[in-house]
Amino acid sequence: MKTNASPQKVVLITGASSGIGKSIGEYLSKHNFKVYGTSRNPAKIANPPFTMLALDVTKKETITAAVAQIIAKEGKLDVLINNAGVGITGPIEETPDDEIARAFETNYFGPIKVIKAVLPQMRKQNTGLIINITSIAGYMGLPYRGIYSASKGALELTTEAFRMEIKDFNIKMTNVAPGDFATNIAAGRYHAPVLEDSPYKEPYANTLKLMNDDVDAGKDPFIMAKAIHRIIQEKDPRGHYKIGEALQKFSVGLKRILPDKVYEKMLLKHYKL
Repeated sequence: MKTNASPQKVVLITGASSGIGKSIGEYLSKHNFKVYGTSRNPAKIANPPFTMLALDVTKKETITAAVAQIIAKEGKLDVLINNAGVGITGPIEETPDDEIARAFETNYFGPIKVIKAVLPQMRKQNTGLIINITSIAGYMGLPYRGIYSASKGALELTTEAFRMEIKDFNIKMTNVAPGDFATNIAAGRYHAPVLEDSPYKEPYANTLKLMNDDVDAGKDPFIMAKAIHRIIQEKDPRGHYKIGEALQKFSVGLKRILPDKVYEKMLLKHYKL
């Protein structure tokens, strides 16, 4: 076992095999951080740009093993970036119960499991930072993305409570909510099929196309990586950050000030419903 802690900051990133997680890992690696990324099947990743470990956020034993491995080798763990997540779309009425449960297991219960695994070491160090990657979609109930919005919104609120509970241990926690970025999330998410006999067929099909177009036209995920780097360097990160198109960030502010029905009409117009 290594007895001396690494002079570099040690970072654990879940869901780091592609997209935002990979971009964050690559960027931090180039800025003098010791990065450990995770995926369910790291052996499938050719020439990873940083160390990859096996971890499935829905399986506690894999989380425990990965965290123990990092601490044994580095002597510390400075930053956790909870990035692993799954997309899910569909009319809520037609979305299978097991897919709803899977989304929450990955997007909500999974991050909490990882947080619980790293807190004892961070408390021992009397320092640490936990960054939960949520979504701007978590600030509002979006049509045909209601389950995704709910899972990310739940993590946002839980983080607010967690921050107050861990403040005495000099451990910081924050949410970073991205808008649309050009990643492969659309390809990997579950979407309820567009059923020929469904009463939601036409509006759901149109909304699904619009969502996919938004992702394809999204920003470079390295913008998220740079933002995460800045947040890590802050002495006292605030509770919420929103990264993405100005209009997407503005929509969150509008929700706070507009009457419910006015905001709902705005969303209906955007999705052409």
